[in-house]
Amino acid sequence: MSAASVPQPRATRADETAAASGGRRSLAAALLLGAVGAAVVLLASGQTWAEGTVAVGGGTVPLDAAGGDVTGVPTALAIVGLAALVAVFAVRRAGRYVVSLLLTLSGAGAAAAAYLGASDSAALDEKAATTTGDAAARVEALTHTAWPYVTAVGALLILLAGLLALRHGRTWPAMSGRYERDGGPRPRKAGRAAGPADPDRPEDLWKALDRGEDPTRDA
Repeated sequence: MSAASVPQPRATRADETAAASGGRRSLAAALLLGAVGAAVVLLASGQTWAEGTVAVGGGTVPLDAAGGDVTGVPTALAIVGLAALVAVFAVRRAGRYVVSLLLTLSGAGAAAAAYLGASDSAALDEKAATTTGDAAARVEALTHTAWPYVTAVGALLILLAGLLALRHGRTWPAMSGRYERDGGPRPRKAGRAAGPADPDRPEDLWKALDRGEDPTRDA
């Protein structure tokens, strides 16, 4: 005697609506986090990260280094992250996972580079050597601003956007191909069949050419 099969519960319309709503919320959050994070990284990387002085003659010369002087990694990875965020909608399945992973790694790499650059003195040491003409010159009274940490926070926002894409990306919509042209002939609209072109009406000749017909055939 075989056991009766137990019917599997089907997803209700309410479940589908809730899933779609959750996908829209995660999509909006990822777009916001990624865009704001990249903007913060690009802005903060252009600010002064470190300051100091170098002895020249009997006095001192002030020096400063922007984020781009210290490291260009956060800026480059922020641009990569923006491109990956846009590309998420152009790919599907495995491709979407790869792009989401790239977005995540871009945020993580930018955050790590900014954090390491917060205590870096190489950029100012190089400026000190250039200013004094002495390759052994080193920056003095070295101080760092908060901008490297602001850059790291922006990079973490990109990282969060990537994590959202990895977790919920499969439920996000993809770029539609309905507007892609395949090069085939365009279908005619339903309605009155087109008659022979009237040689005395230029508009009929153009319409016939547009349909791929020879307007001089009947003549």
